Amino acid sequence: MSRSRKLMLSSLLAATGFAAHAAPVPTSGTLVVVPAYGEVKHANDQVRITFNVEEQDKDKAAAASRVNLKMKQGTDILKRQDPQAILQTRGYYTYPVYPEDQPQPRGNANKPRQPTGWRVGQYLDATTTNLNNLPKTVAAVQSVLGLNGLYFGLSDATSKKLDDQRIAATYQNLTERIASIARAMGRNVSDAVIDTVDFEGSGNYAQDSAPAPRAMMMKAASMSDAAQVEEPSFEPGETTLNMRVVGKVRFK
Repeated sequence: MSRSRKLMLSSLLAATGFAAHAAPVPTSGTLVVVPAYGEVKHANDQVRITFNVEEQDKDKAAAASRVNLKMKQGTDILKRQDPQAILQTRGYYTYPVYPEDQPQPRGNANKPRQPTGWRVGQYLDATTTNLNNLPKTVAAVQSVLGLNGLYFGLSDATSKKLDDQRIAATYQNLTERIASIARAMGRNVSDAVIDTVDFEGSGNYAQDSAPAPRAMMMKAASMSDAAQVEEPSFEPGETTLNMRVVGKVRFK
């Protein structure tokens, strides 16, 4: 094949390929499912504190009496330190304590083991927005009760205020994605008509539900001495609230 014919054939193939590549794909009436996401962040303004007390004694009544007394003392301290805190006692338990190795006499294999003591305890939950006074409050209560855990999060009032921002951020992300899809399809945004907006993301096209807001969990020792306790240090952190929306967009 001559050089000129090769050049002509190459030019023809290139032109054909360019024409095929440049040919627009019809998109009229196309229905596009568009997922979008939005989130807002806010400093935590609420904490749930869990205190506990546990006593062990050979006399069940003696152990229970000490638990009851310490729980009352700790509750009174907490009420004085933070009068606005919401308190709830829970989880009162009484368990027998058995020796680790207690050989059974011959012929008495079915005889029930005898406890050598009793373990008695109870939990106290406190929910408050008074974070400024939190170290002082916890230290005061720790002189009687043990600090079992802390959970920082958002109050109901703050969560409601953030709901408008979360919806706005999610819908903005949806419109931005629709514009990007329109440009990729070679269409004008004005040709896109939103058919459905699902803020629950409950359709079959939706992913699993969004993760729960992140919060800071702090564990501490379950028991404390009766002596004065130095104030602990806490960092409440922040919570991220997520929202997912799925939109169905049809192009004219």
